Amino acid sequence: MTNVIVQPTARPVTPLGILTKQLEAIVKEVKQHPDLPGELIANINQAWRLAAGIDPYLEECTTPESAELAALAKTTATEAWGEHFHGGTTVRPLEQEMLSGHIEGQTLKMFVHMTKAKKVLEIGMFTGYSALAMAEALPEDGLLVACEVDPYAAEIGQQAFQQSPHGGKIRVELGAALATLEKLAEAGESFDLVFIDADKKEYVAYFHKLLGSSLLAPDGFICVDNTLLQGEVYLSAEERSVNGEAIAQFNHTVAIDPRVEQVLLPLRDGLTIIRRIQP
Repeated sequence: MTNVIVQPTARPVTPLGILTKQLEAIVKEVKQHPDLPGELIANINQAWRLAAGIDPYLEECTTPESAELAALAKTTATEAWGEHFHGGTTVRPLEQEMLSGHIEGQTLKMFVHMTKAKKVLEIGMFTGYSALAMAEALPEDGLLVACEVDPYAAEIGQQAFQQSPHGGKIRVELGAALATLEKLAEAGESFDLVFIDADKKEYVAYFHKLLGSSLLAPDGFICVDNTLLQGEVYLSAEERSVNGEAIAQFNHTVAIDPRVEQVLLPLRDGLTIIRRIQP
């Protein structure tokens, strides 16, 4: 008998993904009630089709990821993350949905091109998809420093970097992100672009550390992931998880800080672009 390996299916982790799944459930339900008004059924189906079609269309119209990025995404999706954590292989719960993915990876890559960044700092590397995507846009003498607390996830990334002609531009720093930031600041390092995608409860601390040190270049940019946090940030406080409340507080902190200007893009689970306007 041949064993069939079933690949894990990613759960929806963005406002659009969650909305699409809920609309799909509603569509299935209304099919059981043919007595409902035809216009109502048509409107529900149209709403579902509009929501369900966005992500596939974005994929179709965006430059394809490199072969190395595609291989890394596949590796990440097939890891038994739950088993790794319960067995002590990883130091924290991890899941395939933490991967930035094709659209966000290409967006970050485009930002590196647009800003002409030569030094990039990534706070929270996971298996290295976004790090490698940005490294692909760096010049040959560019450098990306990637902070990651989990050795197992970092090892997957480093193996992938070895398969890419751009992997040599990446330096991985293992350890707690705030401690690594302190070390980099003490060394006088400065970065043109910073991407934050780590512990949500520490986002405010990351933000203040970047602006209160030399880590962010005077004309540098900060990109911050998950700033919509599955829609929790604009739902009532009672509906928020601990991470949802942390991101809501982060968004408020950034919005009232006179040192920066920012825009929150509804890309995937929310991507905020921050520019310093005051020292």
